[in-house]
Amino acid sequence: MVALQLEGRGIADARVLQAMQTVPRHIFVPPHLRDGAYADGPLPIGEGQTISQPYMVAITCQRAALRGHERVLEVGAGSGYQAAVLCALAREVVAVEWVPELAATARANLAAAGVTNVEVVHADGSLGYAPRAPYDAIVVAAAAPDVPPALVEQLAPGGRLVLPLGTRFMQELTVIEKRTDGLVRVGGDPCVFVPLVGERGWDEGNAGGRR
Repeated sequence: MVALQLEGRGIADARVLQAMQTVPRHIFVPPHLRDGAYADGPLPIGEGQTISQPYMVAITCQRAALRGHERVLEVGAGSGYQAAVLCALAREVVAVEWVPELAATARANLAAAGVTNVEVVHADGSLGYAPRAPYDAIVVAAAAPDVPPALVEQLAPGGRLVLPLGTRFMQELTVIEKRTDGLVRVGGDPCVFVPLVGERGWDEGNAGGRR
């Protein structure tokens, strides 16, 4: 997986490659799908959600540019896999999940993988998680219609917000840097994520509208 899917497609951050090599992805995949745990694609994890393909996890983490001392907020914990990778790259991770059943699954999976520097919270991730702010980096594993203001507010000066922005059906993995002179926005890879739900996410009853 690491050699072909990641290094072969331009992932160059040695720390990200090591984290992806170390975290056992199969633990975070439903048992009946574990034969495909290391394939180059997303997999369903229940509740209409997916575990992202390894490359997308790697490029997201690479864009976050973590060096090991950071507190990271993850929006959209899912099965806990990306949180586990982030935990290998940062000091601590707060992972927020909208679906209570998935939050419970993520906690169980992370415990099974021996990950301890993480807190999984059942909350509206589109509003961030203010009790633990500020965050040195924030990564969003769901497609947002625009940049949620709370995430910018909870980002520490000098921090990075990485999130897929666009329509419900096509997005661009975008980096927002919070600098002293304002926000700097850098676009990137095209991607397709499940929609962000919650107060600042998509209206589930309207494929083209926002809440």
